[in-house]
Amino acid sequence: MKILLAGDYSNYHRALSLALRRMGHEVVVASDGSQWMNTARDIDTSRPFKNKVGGLLLWAKLNMLLKSRLEGFDVVQINSPGFVALQPCRLRLLFDHLLARNGAVYLTDMGTDTYYIDFCLSGALRYNEWRVGNQPSPLALAQPDELRRWQAPVLTDYTHYVYDRVRGIVSGLYEYNESCRRVVDSSRLAYAGIPIYTDSFTMAHGDEVPSRVRLFLGVHRDRMVEKGTDRMWAAARRVAERHPDKCELVFVENRPYSEYVGLMRSSHVVLDQLYSYTPATNALLAMAQGLVAVSGAEPEYYDFIGETENRPVVNAIPDDEKLEAQLEDIVLHPERLPEQARRSREFVVKHNRDEVVARRFLDFWARCK
Repeated sequence: MKILLAGDYSNYHRALSLALRRMGHEVVVASDGSQWMNTARDIDTSRPFKNKVGGLLLWAKLNMLLKSRLEGFDVVQINSPGFVALQPCRLRLLFDHLLARNGAVYLTDMGTDTYYIDFCLSGALRYNEWRVGNQPSPLALAQPDELRRWQAPVLTDYTHYVYDRVRGIVSGLYEYNESCRRVVDSSRLAYAGIPIYTDSFTMAHGDEVPSRVRLFLGVHRDRMVEKGTDRMWAAARRVAERHPDKCELVFVENRPYSEYVGLMRSSHVVLDQLYSYTPATNALLAMAQGLVAVSGAEPEYYDFIGETENRPVVNAIPDDEKLEAQLEDIVLHPERLPEQARRSREFVVKHNRDEVVARRFLDFWARCK
């Protein structure tokens, strides 16, 4: 097939494209490179400036690309309703063009939209980035304008428009799948997970028991409150202050994707995020290298993917005392790390190997014809 993957988050569509190409398909990735991550793409759709001039320049560029490079595909998969950085009125025109000039348009649900915001605020989850228990999360308290923006009628109407017209939706995380189940018929929904090119990684440390456990935290500086990495870093610092001879901390921010993966590899434990039920790209990349991930990994997620035996992720929850105790337990028992690292890689190979994920997409596309 000829496939267009429009938009990207954290290298998702790029990783998917590589697997689909190895399986014999012609694939084009059109994205902004996940912004500062600068992930690879075939067509660059970056917005040159955040102001109105930047929007006009991007719109002009896309209009030139529409007939030359953005039509004639058997399948188009957009990464969100906002698959390029434009206002909803222009996005709708672009989306309508993709519908009219290509075979079928699908949505990869891998990021925030108005439906997901509604789901987060509904209380269906014990915690998420917008709500913890019955209370607003630190992100909701810090960015109330951002919350209102997602709920604004113009964005809500456009999101509904896209969901109603795509042929189907493929979810990348358990939470997104649960959100979609509320608004999409099951015949139009499938779970794929996050694709990881596991063959490109080897075990970073083998059976080595480290004399000092290296804790790694890589962040987007503007998203620390959203991901809970501010709290993770504070807990890790407290542990390191008590046990300076047993652990060390590595902190990096806003690094390009290729550089970031290399920096991560020198660690033993990767601190991912605090408000998720599911290990996402950062955690899975670490696990593919035989590193231990501290991330979301609730029982509901494992049950959802049918994993009853191998549950290797250290399940971080938004409780500072419990999080600190978890990190201290890791630091004080480094002899456990090699076995947990082995199980971590086995988990990713089984559930998230890129060709496994690509096959889920192909099966869904075939079912939706």
